[in-house]
Amino acid sequence: MKRTIVKIDENRCNGCGDCIKGCHEGALQLIDGKARIVDDMYCDGLGACIGECPVGAITLEEREASPFDEQAVMAKMAANHEKPHGCPGTREMSFSRKNEREESTIPLSSQLGQWPVQLHLVNPGAGFLKNSNLILAADCTAFAYGDFHNRFMKNNSIVIACPKLDDSSTVYVEKLTAMIDYSLIDTLSVIIMEVPCCGGLLHIAQQARMKANRKIPMKKIVIGIKGDILSEEWII
Repeated sequence: MKRTIVKIDENRCNGCGDCIKGCHEGALQLIDGKARIVDDMYCDGLGACIGECPVGAITLEEREASPFDEQAVMAKMAANHEKPHGCPGTREMSFSRKNEREESTIPLSSQLGQWPVQLHLVNPGAGFLKNSNLILAADCTAFAYGDFHNRFMKNNSIVIACPKLDDSSTVYVEKLTAMIDYSLIDTLSVIIMEVPCCGGLLHIAQQARMKANRKIPMKKIVIGIKGDILSEEWII
């Protein structure tokens, strides 16, 4: 099958091994002083390792590759006596908020000004995108951050996607590129969770921004799994 998968430029790779720490599926190893994919089925193609590489040797490409096999990842970790957790974004956790509850009789108003919102369903030429400030948000962010509507959605257009579950990275890059060039969006804000798999959404946005003829400001916002904003920065 043809799918998105990690590509390593051996000429750039300096063998530091930082990318291996960023690959929670164990797809990468140092072999003969270079980072290499040990088997395609261990690579989920999200590119969480890309941000760990200090020399820019890792990119994503679309090619023929065996499907990602999460069960094989678990079995490999078990065979190596590692704790089989896979992506940290799937790790089970619970948070006590008994002391944080605030009761209010005032209902919150939705700030959603359009439909649809799922990136796969949105027409890149939709009228609500024209000259807008666009929010590209990972699915989980609105559930994690309590004031998402007022803080991010008010007076903005929004599209949502999940780089872990959606199999549409190439289509998403093309759609976002069209939104930049033809819908003339003014800014693009990418809101992701702190888990590694969310990094794939930022990579999709960066690819679209590079392909577009227009150059627009882009902001990266990271939400913690406990609902706080960890960072917010403009990407030049």
